[in-house]
Amino acid sequence: MISIICPVLNEENFIGACIDSIIAQDYPHNDMELIVADGMSNDNTRIVIEKYIEKYSWIKLIDNPEKIVPTALNRAIKEAKGDIIIRIDAHSTYPSDYVSILSKKLIELDADNVGGVWNTLPANNTLTAIAIAEASKNPFGIGDATYRIGSNEEREVDTVPFGCFRRSVFDRLGLFDEELARNQDDEFNGRIINNGGKIFIIPSVVIDYYARPTLKKMSKMFYQYGLFKPLVNKKLGKPATIRQFFPPLFVLGVIGGLLLSFILPFMSIIYSLGWLLYLLTGLFFSIKYSSHNKAIPLVVITFLIIHFSYGWGYLKGLWRLVTKKDNKVEISR
Repeated sequence: MISIICPVLNEENFIGACIDSIIAQDYPHNDMELIVADGMSNDNTRIVIEKYIEKYSWIKLIDNPEKIVPTALNRAIKEAKGDIIIRIDAHSTYPSDYVSILSKKLIELDADNVGGVWNTLPANNTLTAIAIAEASKNPFGIGDATYRIGSNEEREVDTVPFGCFRRSVFDRLGLFDEELARNQDDEFNGRIINNGGKIFIIPSVVIDYYARPTLKKMSKMFYQYGLFKPLVNKKLGKPATIRQFFPPLFVLGVIGGLLLSFILPFMSIIYSLGWLLYLLTGLFFSIKYSSHNKAIPLVVITFLIIHFSYGWGYLKGLWRLVTKKDNKVEISR
């Protein structure tokens, strides 16, 4: 059996399409189950899910009173009956062969985790949502994360979105780290690699992922990703990637350069040139990769918000790690 697990919290606008895409899978329904772990949603999410449960006995709803993703995943894993566990996200829809291909590749490649690539889409038709989606799949915006920018071949990687796991991996390495309200996937995938495991990306499997709808929500998400990253590094004993250091260095450069401009007048010229280079680079990548010309100026601004939000979160997370303070944040869409 294959168990599909899905954490949710206030996803009334997306959970229906997500479940529909799982119902449409070409894998036999009598050999799979969908477990939705709800963080006590206060919108219509539970009502939507319960309507599906009335029609499909293999769909289950469980409570996640802690309201964070790792506890939702762990509760669902404990409830799961399958030898293969596929983690999905409510903000996405999945191709009809998603379950069959990933479960097959997991065995063929002798992997511990396999996953597809994202096709990042706007949450709605506003120019802001389009710009956020464009920036979120642009290499200047998010670096060389393979699952975001795509790949031409199946290969080993450091992480994949969501993931298809052997249940034995959790028996061997433990469950998701509940101290990590964000980045729990990164930490668990790092744990797999640190213990000699293999993670493969399968580019033929394309997930439609809906980005955040507003700059405020996007900024909050990237800030939280940065906030928890130093803790992930500490737990793994090393940074998983080099790309994570660029945003905090950018923030330090922005603040340091501004201060030096007041102290040393000639630095203001260098500082201004630095900003000009950044904006021109952002414009170049925006024009090169964007499919919506009207969104290009806003994509450049979105780059800046992504880099500063993640970088500031990273520096704050580093400070909290040094001062031994908890990273307590409110997680929401």
